[in-house]
Amino acid sequence: MRVLVVEDHPPTRELLERSLSAAGFEASSAATLAQGLDRAREGEFDALVLDVMLPDGDGFVLCRALRAEGVLTPILFLTARGEVEDRIRGLDAGGDDYLRKPFALAELHARLRALGRRQGVAPPSQLRCGETFFDFTARRLMRAGVEVPLTAREWAVLETLAARPGWVITRDELLEAHWGEISEAAAVSLAVILSRLRRKLAASTGCSVHTVRGAGYRLDVAR
Repeated sequence: MRVLVVEDHPPTRELLERSLSAAGFEASSAATLAQGLDRAREGEFDALVLDVMLPDGDGFVLCRALRAEGVLTPILFLTARGEVEDRIRGLDAGGDDYLRKPFALAELHARLRALGRRQGVAPPSQLRCGETFFDFTARRLMRAGVEVPLTAREWAVLETLAARPGWVITRDELLEAHWGEISEAAAVSLAVILSRLRRKLAASTGCSVHTVRGAGYRLDVAR
């Protein structure tokens, strides 16, 4: 995951960058609201970590500005203020999560991974395997030159799998991301969606959805 940290306190900013990098994240940073706004607008990140108190404004203002411009990158707020009113203000501004200082770095890492699972890392704009061509921007699936229709939910699940081809995505990750709950009813619905995807990809060469027993699901793509 590519993470942008917007934090004005140099020791804290450097600590967060080192910690995130050591935990396998690709970390970058900004020290002010203006810098954070410019970097976040580029759309290169999978999550943003915003300090609420910044020298030229606050994280709530930055969050609202990004949401107003259509930037939907998940946002996690860091703040020394943990009152309910502040948490509500951050969520109402468009934030996704809230972590009160001081916090354990391991918890920050876990919360970011949860945001990544919820959002899913973005799939490629296009993907070709054998006779199958995926255009995720236009949401078109072409097989041997013929368009194969997919429902919105089928596209959503396929995009999550295609974001990490060859990787196992757990059932709970898919349920949390696209159903918002882990329940028997949601699991049955997911099974139906996966069955449909397998059927629609069955005739393609080099592209298939596999069940990894006890682990989850994987999209195999032959390049």
